[in-house]
Amino acid sequence: MSDEEHLEADQRVTPPGQRRVDELRVRHYGPVPRVPKPEAWTMSFWGASAVPGHRDDLTFAQLMEFPQTTVTADFHCAGGTTVLDNVWGGVLARDVIDAFPPADEVEHVMVYAQYGYCATVRLGDLASPRAILATHHNGEPLAPEHGYPVRLVIPHLYSWKGPKWFRGWEYLDEPRRGFWEERGYHFTGDAWREERFSYQEH
Repeated sequence: MSDEEHLEADQRVTPPGQRRVDELRVRHYGPVPRVPKPEAWTMSFWGASAVPGHRDDLTFAQLMEFPQTTVTADFHCAGGTTVLDNVWGGVLARDVIDAFPPADEVEHVMVYAQYGYCATVRLGDLASPRAILATHHNGEPLAPEHGYPVRLVIPHLYSWKGPKWFRGWEYLDEPRRGFWEERGYHFTGDAWREERFSYQEH
């Protein structure tokens, strides 16, 4: 059963090792950025792109010109908590991939946040129909501590794979490990497979 099947809470299946809590916990690396207005926020897309050596920059206003959608999904922290039925509003990541496509051979992407934080994700996970560059949570603009003005959410992966204060992504010729992956966390991070730690990769 997936979290797309919106059953009563006491009937719901959550990933192994998870316990339900009522609200998102505030957990992140580094301080909360000060963003005076979202119009000042920019994102970049580069690396092994379909046009070699090309870099695309996107302002927050330009991101908002993409089709807007909502995704209802459970949110899984590798620390063991799950929040049911979050409603994320924003732009599907695959729409941005279509606008700024990778080279044909690309299989992995490094996603970046403020202060240089980064996480490795598979292109297939980033392009999933529920991965979203979220600007809203439960109908309200993101709070600063939850990623304002933009955060990446990939619902079937643990939350560290979707950074707050999203700044863009790099298409990779060869996979490499991001911040937490270098510190002993799993390269893929699928919550339903309980892929928390790097020793599970072998």
